Amino acid sequence: SLGGISGGSNFVVSQRSRVAQPVARSNSKSSLQMGSQAKFGIFSPAVYGAKIALGNDKLNKIRGKAISLHSQYIGEFCEWAGAYHLRTRLIKKAKTNGDILGFLV
Repeated sequence: SLGGISGGSNFVVSQRSRVAQPVARSNSKSSLQMGSQAKFGIFSPAVYGAKIALGNDKLNKIRGKAISLHSQYIGEFCEWAGAYHLRTRLIKKAKTNGDILGFLV
């Protein structure tokens, strides 16, 4: 049968407005996170080792150069393949994969 016991529809019941509960906010600086936390992946131990061996500044220089070269190669590939419109999406995907693999710790 359509509509339950009284022959009516359950549509009205499902369309009731719901009042959102207020969210408690903290004013402390510890709850404020400026960036996302990098994930621990398979390459994270190597990155930590490089951070100890090279120092933060040197590692960040090398990391920046590697990211720049990788982005350049992605752009060249997209141009070669005739899909330059996909360049930005592929670079974002590379960043996501780098995070998953642990390069961004």
